[in-house]
Amino acid sequence: MRAPIGHFDTATPAPDCLDVLVGPVADAVRHWSGSVPAEQLVHVDTDPQWADTAVFVEHYGRELLEQSANCVVVAGKRGGGTTLAACVVLSTTRVDVNGVVRRRLGARKASFAAMDTAVGETGMEYGGITPIGLPAGWPVLVDSAVVDLPYVLVGSGRRRGKLLVPGKAFAELPGAVVLEGLGLA
Repeated sequence: MRAPIGHFDTATPAPDCLDVLVGPVADAVRHWSGSVPAEQLVHVDTDPQWADTAVFVEHYGRELLEQSANCVVVAGKRGGGTTLAACVVLSTTRVDVNGVVRRRLGARKASFAAMDTAVGETGMEYGGITPIGLPAGWPVLVDSAVVDLPYVLVGSGRRRGKLLVPGKAFAELPGAVVLEGLGLA
């Protein structure tokens, strides 16, 4: 199959390659529901040596810079409690942690989660965290610009490989909240 965006040697509907996905992502694809059929989630094999964004777009297609999203784990703290959440923004922007995220989580302080927390809680590799397959009950904050794209390149849960996902599917993920201004230029 040909990938809907980018120039990849291998593109496969995600339900047909569950064995290359980490457990939580494979489970989410296996039990996928919503208006976007699971077959429209496409796994592309990518080399981890080209994972850096600048090198990645040079190798797989410059247009991907405008069609890629990052998923970062944040921690909101209030009193003695901590709320973990995921934020999905275009790769050309950065997450408004101290504004939109902090207010949305009702936190006194918000910051990026420590790497060991992000990896341990998601069951995914650092640098490959995706909003698909996150722990139940997590808020998934999605910038509206991500939802507006026909297809978006995101992590697959591993550093090797990515997922190409229709933008509107992000709005239907468990715990998803679409927000204006989550990603700052």
